[in-house]
Amino acid sequence: MKVPANALAQKLKSGLAGVYLVSGDEPLLVGEVCDAIRAAARAQGFDERDLHVAERGFDWDGLLAAGSNLSLFASRRIVELRLPTGKPGDKGAKAIIQLIEHADPDTLLLVVAPQLDKRSLGAAWAKAIDAAGMVVQIWPVEESQMPGWIKQRLRASGLQADEEAVRLLATRVEGNLMAAQQEIDKLVLLHGSGKLDADMIQEAVSDSSRFDIFDLVDAALLGDSSRALRILQGLRQEGVEPVLICWALSREARTLSPLAWQISHGDAPGQVLGKVWARRKPLVSAALQRHSSGSIHALQLQLARADRVVKGQASGAIWDELALIVAKLAGTNLRLKAAG
Repeated sequence: MKVPANALAQKLKSGLAGVYLVSGDEPLLVGEVCDAIRAAARAQGFDERDLHVAERGFDWDGLLAAGSNLSLFASRRIVELRLPTGKPGDKGAKAIIQLIEHADPDTLLLVVAPQLDKRSLGAAWAKAIDAAGMVVQIWPVEESQMPGWIKQRLRASGLQADEEAVRLLATRVEGNLMAAQQEIDKLVLLHGSGKLDADMIQEAVSDSSRFDIFDLVDAALLGDSSRALRILQGLRQEGVEPVLICWALSREARTLSPLAWQISHGDAPGQVLGKVWARRKPLVSAALQRHSSGSIHALQLQLARADRVVKGQASGAIWDELALIVAKLAGTNLRLKAAG
């Protein structure tokens, strides 16, 4: 069953499905939908959570074993499967279908994937989820929708802003939902609930950190490696968590990947850039002039490794990993001095 994201809360109140597929490229909205599903599951006694990330070489047999083996005390649990590419492959597709066909009432399967196109949603594994559970697709917020989205979020946080204030905040975040929510959270801390005007938002924005994650990404996209690396060093000195930088860079790589693929297969760059936010077109265009589909894929592999380093699943110096990635995105091959 396909369920709009804004209708999920009501569906969860009516009861849990045995399997969910959450698909989208907006980390904030995908995370909120997954949190809602997990919270509803916890309320029904699903106290355990097994997380699996299907990267290259993933053990699908291990996933099947995890889905079928009950714990010693037979606790209800969530088996969460993340598909970074949205394509589980033949073996993965069979494993997902098998998990659904042998579903246990004490196990909830949550599959999380990037935005899936019509062809991917027509694959056997996705259709099996659609038939047995719920498919929640997260659609991007278009540029014209952003002021309304921000206004609704402000209202939900107890804030009321005039049109000028909303436009100012929308301009500041340039379509980045995570940044928008962070700014709203900061406004709540500064002003509590109540009315906001443009001056109050301008003051809050001017108090922002001298170095900003999104400035880092923009500098790298433009090919300004020197500035990007200076910002990265500033973020490190300010104690910014590396996981946030990994997220921001990964988000841009996911955006660039299908665009680079389309250009490599003969689509005109102007046509490909048609759906990119107007303010970001120069940045994305500059990056696509330097990068091919293959080099973007290589960046994504580096980012996947950086993510493992952040999580302690791989050895390495995370700030060195990030410096290499930022430089490569900017079109520069950085050579780091060996320690000692």
